[in-house]
Amino acid sequence: MEVPRLFVVKKDGRREQYSRDKILAGLRKACEKRPISESRMEAVAADLERELFARGENEVASSLVGEKLMEALRSLDPVAYIRFASVYRSFRDIESFREELAQL
Repeated sequence: MEVPRLFVVKKDGRREQYSRDKILAGLRKACEKRPISESRMEAVAADLERELFARGENEVASSLVGEKLMEALRSLDPVAYIRFASVYRSFRDIESFREELAQL
């Protein structure tokens, strides 16, 4: 039985094969020195993967992947969420960073 392939379409149009390892690396970085177990990060990655494959599409926008991960981190740990959001959203200045904090 063949495993379905899923590609992530980057902002610049490049396509990369979906990688759970990349998802976990991003989660580990955001959750570094936070009280979040490896098994919880694995569960977040598995939930995301299930949701993406359930869409039944061959491609998914990287922006959707990032937003879904931010949603999961927001409910998991506010510090990990801000860390991930600061990289993902590339805050241009302190004011945009403050606005994101205020929304928490």
